[in-house]
Amino acid sequence: MFKITVLPGDGIGPEVTAGALRVLRAVQKRTGVEFVTREALFGGGAYDQTGTPLPEETLRQCLDSDAVLLGAVGGPKWDNLPVHLRPEAGALLPLRKKLEVYANIRPSVVFSSLADASTLKREVVEGLDIVVVRELTGGLYFGAKRREELSEGGVRVVETLEYTTGEIERVARVAFELARKRRKKLTSVDKANVLESSRLWREVVSGLAGAYPDVELNHMLVDNCAMQLVRNPRQFDVLVTENMFGDILSDQASQLTGSIGMLPSASLGGKVGLYEPIHGSAPDIAGQNMANPIATILSVAMMLRYSFSLDDAAGLVEQAVNTVLEEGYRTADIMQPGMRPVGTMEMAELVAEKVEKS
Repeated sequence: MFKITVLPGDGIGPEVTAGALRVLRAVQKRTGVEFVTREALFGGGAYDQTGTPLPEETLRQCLDSDAVLLGAVGGPKWDNLPVHLRPEAGALLPLRKKLEVYANIRPSVVFSSLADASTLKREVVEGLDIVVVRELTGGLYFGAKRREELSEGGVRVVETLEYTTGEIERVARVAFELARKRRKKLTSVDKANVLESSRLWREVVSGLAGAYPDVELNHMLVDNCAMQLVRNPRQFDVLVTENMFGDILSDQASQLTGSIGMLPSASLGGKVGLYEPIHGSAPDIAGQNMANPIATILSVAMMLRYSFSLDDAAGLVEQAVNTVLEEGYRTADIMQPGMRPVGTMEMAELVAEKVEKS
């Protein structure tokens, strides 16, 4: 039996998590493995009910679980709150820190049936299978911040970017190990020509290379990497980078697959893994049965693999997604001429049925 805390969150979060849980129930029926799920308040909705985006009870429940499944947080409704009460800064970042999930794994895979859904040419993206490993609990997002009133008028803002050798080393090891299990190629992304933090990053990653002689390591500046992702993305296998660069590059990589609604993620490092789609809360389509649940469904597949060591069950989910796409079913974000339009729950139900019948 595995205990899972579910944080539906805001916007489309409740819809996509409901779809993913339908697929999880199909996995339970198919495999006999029991999953006990418990929902908890998180994000803007939690603030509305309790005055805080991350209630203590939610945090305790997460720490007492085997894994956490998160939908999405935030939205314009809460943008004018003090920073520490906003869903992203007051809930998501502290949760990652408390769970000690320092390595965020974001795969970008182009399903053959969706190669034409990408904004890039089929010949550029077909067969793409890359992973971005993003350091998740350091860097600018967690550094000291302050505002200073200037005597001559105006404001000076200071953001502190901090990394230690240990923080870099532990996420780099995750990336090396992942590359070792794949095509044995690792690209470390930094801005070492300008930033001292990036120079340390490059030194530490280079220093680890000797322990992984079977992995080819190369370094790339972040601006060049952004260009190469749209020029020739198949040159990459595993990319590892710091927090802010990883946030930006993985969102860019999502568009290679046809939609940000296709990309799952796993945040690892502590005792409890955190699994979530990389898309936002999309409040403009919330409640309209339009959101793509596949990223959240594939996040469940990552949870089965990384937290529960159920590789076969994860494979069932991934194959079910592929089959449904091959049969031409599409949510609005990946719709193509001649395909079969479905809503959020219809897509999830189709995937669940494939899992049950596999």
